[in-house]
Amino acid sequence: MIPRYSRPEMANIFEQENKFRIWLEVETLALEKMAQMGVVPESAAISLREKGNFDVERINEIEAEVKHDVIAFLTSVADYVGEDSRYVHQGMTSSDVIDTSFAVMLTQAADLIIENIEKVMAALKKRSLEHKDTLCIGRSHGIHGEPTTFGLKLAGHYAAFKRARDRMIAAKEEVSTITISGAVGTYATADPKIEAYVAEKLGLKPETVATQVIPRDRHAMFFATLGVVASSIENISVEIRHLQRTEVREAEEYFDKKQKGSSAMPHKRNPIGSENLTGQARIIRSAVIPALENVALWHERDISHSSVERTILPDALISADYSLNRLAGLIDKLLVYPERMKHNLEMTGGLVFSQRTMLALTQAGISREDAYRIVQRNAMKVWEDRSTGKGTLTLRAMLEQDKDVTDKLDESALNAIFNYDAYTKNINDIITRALTD
Repeated sequence: MIPRYSRPEMANIFEQENKFRIWLEVETLALEKMAQMGVVPESAAISLREKGNFDVERINEIEAEVKHDVIAFLTSVADYVGEDSRYVHQGMTSSDVIDTSFAVMLTQAADLIIENIEKVMAALKKRSLEHKDTLCIGRSHGIHGEPTTFGLKLAGHYAAFKRARDRMIAAKEEVSTITISGAVGTYATADPKIEAYVAEKLGLKPETVATQVIPRDRHAMFFATLGVVASSIENISVEIRHLQRTEVREAEEYFDKKQKGSSAMPHKRNPIGSENLTGQARIIRSAVIPALENVALWHERDISHSSVERTILPDALISADYSLNRLAGLIDKLLVYPERMKHNLEMTGGLVFSQRTMLALTQAGISREDAYRIVQRNAMKVWEDRSTGKGTLTLRAMLEQDKDVTDKLDESALNAIFNYDAYTKNINDIITRALTD
């Protein structure tokens, strides 16, 4: 991932220094257990623990010659450990080191993702409570539907990220397995006690059945979960982009005093943050299909998954880390315009009360079909009048002139229909339910 979208804490997980440091710890822990079991001299484990080190540049030089990264790593470690290095990696295969390290890096990354999801949740919770009573129009198909509140909108997104957090916790658990089972996973040259010891020390657990690799359905599930998180990021980003459109202008991203919106048009204030997050979501989701395709490997293993994971592991997780952090800041500083929301709510002349009118007519003894027809014929006149941009007709005024309506509904009934409180009476309960962990 390019530096523009990389945050140091996440990016550092995938640096070669961290990867080889984990490899060294895996090898050291395995050798310690071998020494306890009398498989290797105790001095060898002590030597590796005290003198074990590596040189990244040297590893890369060796790999360029031998075309094998684990051999290159072991050769570099041997430069530091000396004669006792002959015991390092005894009975193990490359995948034992690589896949165990992979699990460590994924769990490290998952912790950061979960932490950032919780930042998004905190921002959404704060803003949802702030705007729990802020009336706005709810839309379906992009068209005005019925009133809601901006706080309820945000509470829905909060609930989505709460589910995202729970899924990521489960996904972390899914990939928290290691393998030190030797060639084709039979433990013929690596006693299961070694694997159990290393797993305990790393805070992970042994894989149930590892062929020569950890089954990739685990990793597929992890990246699929990350893809769903990305879609939740995009969902709220698209909402913000729509609300910031000039014709809507109900909310917009914070615009810094020194910020420029366009190289050509000085008046522009563009939703660049949420647009960026929409794009980042595409990058994150692009890892899902390759991760699913990695599940099918030849027999006990091949390495068709390896090159894929070298790419999607850092890119998807660095992008997700960046996106969640940026989204939390965007929500926290989002500019909200209640007056504009009220203006938009009323711009259709009360058409938002059409369903309540229809239901009142049915309760007054008119069939649903006839009630729908009566309300619609009045509503369409208001719609067409308001579509000119100069219209002043209102649904209530039209209804008050329609004998089919006035025969069934008096003024007090209409007053009860044209009342926003009917739409908000349950909203606090919904928000409370959503925001309760």
